[in-house]
Amino acid sequence: MSQPAVMQEPVIPTTTTRKGHPKGLAVLFSAEMWERFTFYGNRALLTLFLVSALNFTQEDSSIIYGGFLGMGWLTAILGGFIADRYLGNRTCILIGGLTMSLGQLFMFGSGILYATDLPTARMIMWAGLVILILGNGFFKPNISSMVGQLYPKNDNRLDSAFTIFYMGINLGALLGITICPILGDIKHADGTRDVTAFKWGFLAASIAMLVGTVMFYFLKDKYVVSPEGKPVGTKPKKQHEMEGEAAQAQFSTQAVIITVIALLVLVSAFHWLVGVNVLYAFIYSTGIALAGLILSDKSLNGVERQRIIVIYIVSFFVIFFWACFEQAGSSLTFVADQQTDRHLFGWNMPPSLIQNAQSLTLIILALPFSWLWLKLQKVKMDPVAPVKQAMGLFLLAVGYYVIAMQVKNLGNEKMGVIWLIVLYTFHTVGELSVSPIGLSLVSKLAPHRFTSLLMGVFFLSNASGYALAGTLGTLLPPTGEKFEIAAKNNIDLQGILNGTVAVTSQLKEQLLTLKLPSAYPQFAGFTIHNLYEFFMLFAILPGVAAILLFLLSGLLKKWMNGVR
Repeated sequence: MSQPAVMQEPVIPTTTTRKGHPKGLAVLFSAEMWERFTFYGNRALLTLFLVSALNFTQEDSSIIYGGFLGMGWLTAILGGFIADRYLGNRTCILIGGLTMSLGQLFMFGSGILYATDLPTARMIMWAGLVILILGNGFFKPNISSMVGQLYPKNDNRLDSAFTIFYMGINLGALLGITICPILGDIKHADGTRDVTAFKWGFLAASIAMLVGTVMFYFLKDKYVVSPEGKPVGTKPKKQHEMEGEAAQAQFSTQAVIITVIALLVLVSAFHWLVGVNVLYAFIYSTGIALAGLILSDKSLNGVERQRIIVIYIVSFFVIFFWACFEQAGSSLTFVADQQTDRHLFGWNMPPSLIQNAQSLTLIILALPFSWLWLKLQKVKMDPVAPVKQAMGLFLLAVGYYVIAMQVKNLGNEKMGVIWLIVLYTFHTVGELSVSPIGLSLVSKLAPHRFTSLLMGVFFLSNASGYALAGTLGTLLPPTGEKFEIAAKNNIDLQGILNGTVAVTSQLKEQLLTLKLPSAYPQFAGFTIHNLYEFFMLFAILPGVAAILLFLLSGLLKKWMNGVR
């Protein structure tokens, strides 16, 4: 079927129109800070809470962790769609904030009931995670898309603005990962964990989200405005004033039907042919199916379509960044808990608190990076966004390679906590080159009628990455006590299982529940025997992705049509 001819969008050179940043950036910075306090405070405690209080295994907790994070970002598509079509960004942010505060209260309730009624505590935990997932979907894409609306189209301050905005993300993360574990992750002098304390960390996260939502409500009308002084993020019918753009997407009934069929086929293929669990299969399949639907929009012109393709290609590579980066809340937390000497300057750090190295480093470096991007623009040496993101993937790989070399000959000893801090530092510098630059890129490339939806699509790369992170986190080989028992009994394992070696029923049952060397995890046909091989996997995946993205950067630059 032929489509009506449309004018190609002119290539608009990037120019700086003003100095400094609008005051609305500070309001959005603050709202995002409190939301990230909630998110990262919960993330720091979740897997430990699942294992210690609700009696899940480490493997199950990693799967739950990855599914929770993945679904939280998947619902960003729904939140973006509702904002673009019906409610606007502002209303969706308020809905999301209040919903997330409620979800943390459910987690608080689970932390109260686990000792007296474990089944009910688990049920309340599941309800809390579902509520948090929905709240994140309403909040996250809309707060990010509003940053771009504070600036004129193609303003070259956007990379700098999103880097500053990202500092708010990590300031909130720093506060959340500090306060929530101090309140909720408490170990006694004998090394046992005070499981009753988890609830206070979840309560702190709930209060933080409520504070951020209330502040946004009272400040948004005065400060969150466009360069012309008009409010941004209002209902869509008030915002379709972009010259040269269609007012609304035009999806045919046939395209919607094909998308639904494709989604079902892809979910079935991922689940039955690849062996991915249904939840993760749904996350992966949604991104692919949605890509086809958006690109089928009849209102798109040639330039818009090319720019949307760039968003999807970059989003694909970002999946590998988050899959490796987000080991912080699962496998790396267990490594910190079981295989790391956490003493630093005489202080035995809680394992969940070590993640703060990421946030602290980012807060220190965010403003210098913001200045760096502007300085490079002035001297015409600023790399295009895909090159910056390739650099970020490479730095992530370097962090894992450094720690892999450290644990290579470690044996049964514990490694120093400083090496986890070094790893997190490399990861943070990589994050500054990937995530804020990606947010800025989507803001620059997305057609106005798709801004929040495509921001949700970009966050779908986070969802897919977090789902993959959950899968990869299960590859962690036995550490700590499990490692020692497995190593000690491996020689007699076959005899024990065959009944030719006499052992107590208790020891046999214990051995059967452990990951012994004969049942070590495998990835792509390779067996992961130890921490060295585990960390090298995470060095290779983003390293290869970095090389491929760099090689594609020339083509992507062409399809960006003048946007950097």
